[in-house]
Amino acid sequence: MMNKRIYLDHGATTPIRSEVFEEMTPYLQGNFGNPSSIHSFGRDARKAVEDAREQVGQAIGAYSDEILFTSGGTEADNLAIQGVAEKLKDKGKHIITSQIEHHAVLDTCEAMEKKGYEVTYLPVDNNGLLDPNNLKEAIRKDTILITIMHANNEVGTIQPIAELAKIAKEHDIVFHSDAVQTVGSIPVNVDELAVDLLSLSAHKMYGPKGIGALYIRKGTKLDKIFHGGAQERKIRPGTENVAGIVGLGKAISLAVSELELKSKKITALRDRLIKELTSIEDTQLNGHPEKRLPGNVNVSFEYIEGESLLLNLDMKGIAASSGSACTSGSLDPSHVLMAMGLSHQTAHGSLRLTLGKDNTEEEIEYVLEAIPEVINRLREMSSLWKGKEANYS
Repeated sequence: MMNKRIYLDHGATTPIRSEVFEEMTPYLQGNFGNPSSIHSFGRDARKAVEDAREQVGQAIGAYSDEILFTSGGTEADNLAIQGVAEKLKDKGKHIITSQIEHHAVLDTCEAMEKKGYEVTYLPVDNNGLLDPNNLKEAIRKDTILITIMHANNEVGTIQPIAELAKIAKEHDIVFHSDAVQTVGSIPVNVDELAVDLLSLSAHKMYGPKGIGALYIRKGTKLDKIFHGGAQERKIRPGTENVAGIVGLGKAISLAVSELELKSKKITALRDRLIKELTSIEDTQLNGHPEKRLPGNVNVSFEYIEGESLLLNLDMKGIAASSGSACTSGSLDPSHVLMAMGLSHQTAHGSLRLTLGKDNTEEEIEYVLEAIPEVINRLREMSSLWKGKEANYS
């Protein structure tokens, strides 16, 4: 087992399934036409794009013409926020979001502030859960958009989106949700959630990188943020990534069809990891104990530096993370954990393990042997741990 590489970072990305790759391959080679061309090559490509659009729509309970393809979740978030804000700026310039959003949302909101918009960043409790009453209190007459993620990418907490979106609807406010972590992992139906806009990404569900989609409920208006063509209903110009779109369609269909069985297996492995890791001294679970993604385990080890932990695990063949892959180059503690009330020291000792459909009991056995060994070794080198030991002696 020591020579085996164990991947527990599916929250960052997933491998392309063989079935998805096989579906994509023809559109990387022989079926290379431009979907905007009227000849047979173009018509073949156009049919593939529209078939995939239908697949994505069916997977989330939407009409196919409510699906707009993007380069991924980040672009979908940007298009939703910037597009609605620009379209409705004469009505108001107030946006509401949460403190624990992905940076695709937070950074976009900060950019809108520089353009004269006001943004309210709602707090969360120590489980990462947003209180709907706080949303009600934050709404103003000039509020035009509310954007709250379906589930957090770092700690896995699932938000009460249907309840939050209902509040938005009562005030005639557009509601967007970043569902990049949930589509393909838990049931997602746009009507049950009552959202107006929803972002998703293929590479989180065993599809290719560089392709995603934005669900836009009929009647929801937004401006384009790019210019240069009539593709995607003139909202998202540029020649379509046909192979990527086909891959997204196949990946989301497979993910939804296998959801129940896959979720049951992954949840069992997750719960075992949580139970045994939190039995380690001075270790806590981050995120809601029940309202969390099936494959998400986020724990903090006191007196441990997260980067050292990750490097030591990597040497043992275990791929994990300390938070979002998009912020892995930052030395700052997780903004999510800080918003949940963790200290800098505790936040720096966090570990995120995100499980996938192919992880096995044998792999989890190995991980549960390796992590305590690494923790003990790092703590033995920690002056803070030695200080704690001295205080107890």
